[in-house]
Amino acid sequence: MPYAVIAHYRCSAQEAALIRDALLTMREHTRAEPGNLAYEVHAEEGAEPPAFILYEQYTDRAAFDAHTASEHFAEYILGTVRPRLTDRTVLFAETL
Repeated sequence: MPYAVIAHYRCSAQEAALIRDALLTMREHTRAEPGNLAYEVHAEEGAEPPAFILYEQYTDRAAFDAHTASEHFAEYILGTVRPRLTDRTVLFAETL
């Protein structure tokens, strides 16, 4: 059963370009994962402070777990993005 993740990230204006670039690079790596069905990166229009919304979909929870165990997740999300966020909300959902 498909598994979805919706993440909302906020950052300072000074960090926005770096985070945007890291998320776009992450998108390319994630879309190549065998269990990934979708990985979309959005910039929230007019948000102050800057904000990004991610929509991710995987074949199942195991595919998402494999994603979070990947080298690119460690490098770009854990190493670059998360330390620079001012706020982070993540929702997890199973498709009905």
